[in-house]
Order: sequence, then C-alpha cells, then structure tokens
Amino acid sequence: MQVLVTGGAGFIGSNFVRLVVGSYSHVTVTVLDAFTYAGDRASLAGLEDRVKIVEGDVADAETVDRLVADADAVVHFAAESHNDNSLADPSPFVRTNLIGTFTLLEAVRRHDVRYHHISTDEVYGDLELDDPQRFTEATAYNPSSPYSSTKAGSDLMVRAWVRSFGVRATISNCSNNYGPRQHVEKFIPRQITNIIDGVRPKLYGDGLNVRDWIHVDDHNRAVWTILERGELGQTYLIGADGERTNKDVIEQILVAMGEDAHDYDHVTDRAGHDRRYAIDSMKLRRQLGWRPWFGNFQRGLDDTIAWYRDNESWWRPQKAAAEDRYAGQSVIGQGH
Repeated sequence: MQVLVTGGAGFIGSNFVRLVVGSYSHVTVTVLDAFTYAGDRASLAGLEDRVKIVEGDVADAETVDRLVADADAVVHFAAESHNDNSLADPSPFVRTNLIGTFTLLEAVRRHDVRYHHISTDEVYGDLELDDPQRFTEATAYNPSSPYSSTKAGSDLMVRAWVRSFGVRATISNCSNNYGPRQHVEKFIPRQITNIIDGVRPKLYGDGLNVRDWIHVDDHNRAVWTILERGELGQTYLIGADGERTNKDVIEQILVAMGEDAHDYDHVTDRAGHDRRYAIDSMKLRRQLGWRPWFGNFQRGLDDTIAWYRDNESWWRPQKAAAEDRYAGQSVIGQGH
C-alpha cells in the first residue's frame, strides 16, 4: 500500500508517518511538504528506507498529479494553521488551505484515489464557557479567523466533490493537538521551552479560554482507523475529553517542571479569540471502535515535557526565529 501524506514533515503529519511505518510493514509512504518554517526534515530522521520525501507545494498541480497517480490513498495534513499568523497575513492560508485542497481533490478525482482530509474543530467557531453542549458532526460552521475560515472552506469543497464527482473521501475534525515535534510557536511547546530557558510564560487575557486537548498519537491512530474503516462521505470528530482552560494548562506545565504554578504573566488578549472548544467524538468511538490511549492529560503532558527536555537539538534551531516573530507581532502562540 502506497500512502501520500501531504504536510508529512510538520507536527501532526510527521508523527502520523512515524506511526504508520512503525506499525504497518505493508505500507510505504511518500511525503509531500513545502518545508516552510513549520516543516522539518529532522522530524523524519531515520525513516529514509520507508519514506520518500518530495519537496513541493500542494497547490502545484503538476507535482500533485504525479504523486497522486502513484498512490493508493492520500492523507492531507498540509495546512497553514497558526491563528496569529493568519491575522497578520491571510494570503498563505488561502493558497495552502483552499487552493491546495482544490488541487488535491482534482487529482484524486482524476485517478480515483482514496482521500482523507484533516481538519480542525475551529471551523465550528466557539462555545460559551457555561454551555453544556459540545461540537458534533451536525454543528453548523461558524469560523472566526482567516485560518479557521479557510479550513471550513476546504471541508466544504471535500463534501461537494464527494457529492458532485463521487470522490472517495472522508473528513476528520480534531481538537487541539499536543505532543512531540510540535513547533515552538504553539502554546504548549512554547511554554515548555520558555521554562527550560528560564523565561516566564505568557498567557492571553484572563486565560479562561477552554481548549479540548488530545495527544498527537491518539489523533493519528484515529486518522488511520478512519482511513481503513470509515464510511465514505462521512465526517468524524476526534477528541479525547481533554477540556482545560489555558490558565490550567500553563499552571500544570509549570508545576510539572518544578516551578511555581503562578510564575507567568498575563498579556493583552488577541483579536477574535475563541472562548471554548469541545468535541463530542462518540460517532467515531461507537462506529469505528476508536479510543484514546492517552486518556489522562497529565500523563500525555509529562510525556511531552520529557520529549522537549531530551530533544533540544530538534527545537533549538527554531526557537530564536519564533521568538523574534513573536516580538514583532506581540503574540504568544496557540492552535493545533
């Protein structure tokens, strides 16, 4: 089985590639990645005998068509995904998330290749903090940023290509991921690496915004389950019942790293900051039998902290550039 993984050098994509080649001897993988700042060849180190790496853009129709023609399945991780960056310049989000998805959909349509589309819970907007409801597959889309709106648009294109052209596709919308190999611009690794460097973490606003956290390995096991057994044309929500306020998360990280729980600074909230995300993943669990392995957030967090402590050579080259970018934009990191 030959699987084309777009964005396979990024955080979630590289962990997916490692999961697949480590678990399934009959699968070989081709990675298509543009190697922007968020893609790192080091994330695929040691996999050279099982993984073919192609540097290219998902919006490049010629490259995409050639790779899709040789694939049995496509898993589309490639995306611009940082909310703060989308507010500073939406144009890369339009190109990658919309034009890139269109390009892939046309290629899988021509070659009749199975396609799985990775998306986010942020397409649904946000929930009130005291709302007992969670997002389900029937929740109406209500995106609030250039990032989430372009992801919403890409989801809708997949649904249209399924209905109009019979493309063999599924979609998954996942909650906030954390774990090894996540870029230091993101919320959890930025706090961990700042504490390692002796820098006080920073928290947007009151810190009461709620995110539903899932370990990246649990997300990727769900993706493979959907690719193997998911019903074509269906959407599946992936979540691990990991609702936490940002304040709780930053304090939990500090304590786990031997620091005072209150040793952080509040900064001005970002524009359009969603208040709460929460995933109802019962359809995935009931129909396909998936369950998270890292059911305990603290266990997953400890695993993640240990990885960043032990792999400074992986994240250190990114750190200075990310902090310079933050200084210019006055942002602190968030997202998947």
